[in-house]
Amino acid sequence: MMEGEGAIVLLSGGLDSATTLAIASREGYAVYALTFRYGQRHAREIEAAKTLAEKWGVKRHLVMEINPEIFAQSALTSAIPVPKGRREARQKREIPVTYVPARNTVFLSLALAWAEVMEISDIFIGVNAVDYSGYPDCRPEFVAAFERMANLALKATVEGRLKIKIRTPLINLSKAEIIRRGYELGVDFRLTHSCYDPSPDGYACGECDSCLLRKKGFLEAGIPDPTVYIR
Repeated sequence: MMEGEGAIVLLSGGLDSATTLAIASREGYAVYALTFRYGQRHAREIEAAKTLAEKWGVKRHLVMEINPEIFAQSALTSAIPVPKGRREARQKREIPVTYVPARNTVFLSLALAWAEVMEISDIFIGVNAVDYSGYPDCRPEFVAAFERMANLALKATVEGRLKIKIRTPLINLSKAEIIRRGYELGVDFRLTHSCYDPSPDGYACGECDSCLLRKKGFLEAGIPDPTVYIR
């Protein structure tokens, strides 16, 4: 990579995407961040993404609107209750109702279009296959398949002007390892938001899968958790 070369970073506002943003920035990329508003009940994460993008000096930050009807069959986008207090073994055994239909496929596809327009080869996404909530679109097989498709789908790749690389620097890390990496890079985790079901004033519920993984990660990393939880 040449210094200042561009990269697109999918930035949700959570600790994984914040760490991914830090990694891309420290590697010398000029970062173009992409965030989505899709009717998620935890829309507080969008404000977190805006703050992180400003703090890390990204070149451009787009917040894209997606009609929530597309993603309606999820606890994150409907009145379906968010599961609380699930044991870790159960989290890893089943795909939870917080799964959003084809979300990462849609997000990466839009990032891919922007990458061709901007003539950018590298797309960063903070998916993780170790401490995660069982989502099929966070697995290495999915990422590899999408990358193969991406390099078949674009005029720029067919003509040999671009070679798309889906960068997943966190995919084989535990949540504790992600937190340690982010801490080393200077991520201020107070600015991040992970909770699926926050209170109206933005406090984390402390009991959803995402909160439980976050708590576990900070505990195992030996780093104080700055999150304000309701419980």
